[in-house]
Amino acid sequence: MDGPLAGFGRRLKSAVTGADDTPLVFLGNFEVEEVWARGEHTLPRFSASSGNAVVNRMDEFALLLAGEGDHVVLKTAPDPAYLEYLTELGLGLPDIHVVAGQDSQRKVTEDVLADPALLDTLRALAADGARLSPHGVSVLEEELSARTGMPLAAPGAALCKDVNSKIYSRRVADELGVRQPAGWTCESVDELADALDRARELLAQGRRTVVKEAFGVSGKGIVVLESERWMDRALRMVRQRVERSGESRIAFVVEEWVPHQGDLNYQFTVSRDGSVHFDFVKRAVTEGGVHKGHRFPAHLSPAQDATLRETAELLGKRLAADGYAGVVGVDALLDGDDAVWPVIEINARNNMSTYQVRLQEKFVGPGQVALARHYPVRLDRPRSFGEIRGLLGDLVCPGAGRSGLLVNNFATVNAGAEAAAPGEPFDGRLYGIAVASSPDELTALDEGVTARLLAGGVGHAR
Repeated sequence: MDGPLAGFGRRLKSAVTGADDTPLVFLGNFEVEEVWARGEHTLPRFSASSGNAVVNRMDEFALLLAGEGDHVVLKTAPDPAYLEYLTELGLGLPDIHVVAGQDSQRKVTEDVLADPALLDTLRALAADGARLSPHGVSVLEEELSARTGMPLAAPGAALCKDVNSKIYSRRVADELGVRQPAGWTCESVDELADALDRARELLAQGRRTVVKEAFGVSGKGIVVLESERWMDRALRMVRQRVERSGESRIAFVVEEWVPHQGDLNYQFTVSRDGSVHFDFVKRAVTEGGVHKGHRFPAHLSPAQDATLRETAELLGKRLAADGYAGVVGVDALLDGDDAVWPVIEINARNNMSTYQVRLQEKFVGPGQVALARHYPVRLDRPRSFGEIRGLLGDLVCPGAGRSGLLVNNFATVNAGAEAAAPGEPFDGRLYGIAVASSPDELTALDEGVTARLLAGGVGHAR
C-alpha cells in the first residue's frame, strides 16, 4: 500500500456513474450472497446459523462510505452520540433515512420495500438525480430500483450474481493463466462425482481438499473433505437433494486447500470506461475460515505487490469486458514459501475493507499500522455509545496521527437485543480500527480494548 489513499469516494462515483459529484444512496445489504443463493442447491449445514440480526445491522457501515450530499438508508436510527463522535472526527455525514418498521431478520432492502413512505422519499431523490449504490446487487435491489425509478450505480442482478460465483472465479483465472489451487467446477452431479474422484488422488498424497458452494459467504457453504468417507457423504447428500428437487443443475467447486501462512485481500475499482484502479492490499485476519478483520499495511515484497497489481489489471479488464463496473475484492494467499496465490475468490461487490477506506485515508498516517476487526460483546441490556466509549476511555482515537481505536460501526453492539428472549443476554459486535505507531503498540492497544470491555462487564471472549 503506497501510503494513505486519497479520494476513494470521488473515484468510486466517477467509476460507477461517470461523474464524481453524483449523489448516491448507499444501502448496506451485507451477505447479499444469501439472496444470490436462493434456489441453488446447498451443502449440508452441520451447525445452525445465528446472528442474522447482527449481520443485518452491519448496514451502518454505509455511513463511512457516503459523504456530504449523499444519502444512507438504515434499519434503525444511529445512536446520536455515535453521530456526534463521527462529526468530532471531522467526517462530513450523509443524509440518513430510516425505515419505519425494521425486522431484525430481514436485510435492509426488504425493510425499505415494505415502507411506502420511504419509497416515496427515494422516488423524490431519484428525480433529483440520485443513484442507488448497494453493497451488492440482487433481485431485491433491482426491484427497489424499479419501484423508485432510481437507477442503479452498478450492473444488474443477473450479471452481479454471475461474476460473484466461485465458478466464475475459477474459470476466469484459468482463462487468464492466473495461478490458483488445483480444482474443478461442478454444475452437475456427474461433474461433482468426477471432481471428488480427483480429490481422492490429492487426499492420497496427503493434500487437503474442500467443496464450496458457489455463493457461500463468511465461512458458510464450505466443507473440508477430511477423508473419503466425507467425500462420499457430501456426494450422497447433494445427489439426494437434486433427486428430490428435480433441478439437476448445481453450482459447486472442489479445490485443494493450500497450506499457507498469510491470507490477503486486495481491492480494485473497475470504471465504466474499462479502466482499472488498484486501491489497496491488506492482510486478512481469519479464524476457522471465517473473516475477522484486516491488518494494514500488508508489508509485502515489491515482487509480491507487483503480482497482485498485475492480476488486478487482468481481472479488471476481464470483468469490464463482461459489463461489470464497481468495486472488486479478491481473496489471495501467501504459501509457506512466501509465494503468492493471487486468486482464491473474486468478490465483485463492496467488501469489509471498502468501508474502512475513508477512515484509513484520514487517520492512518505514514509509518502507522492498523488492525480492523470486531470485538465480541455479551450484554444483559442495550448499551449507549456513551457507555461503551466511557469504558474504553483514552483508548478511543482522538485524532489523525495518534494511536487509538476508531469505532466504525456501533449498531451491531445492540443488534441482538430484539431477537433475545426477555431477560436473556445477547451477543453483539463492536467494530473498530485500531491505529498505532508500531506492531507492538498495536498489539497492546488491541489487548487493551479487549481488557477494558471485559472489565466493564460487556466483553465476551470467543
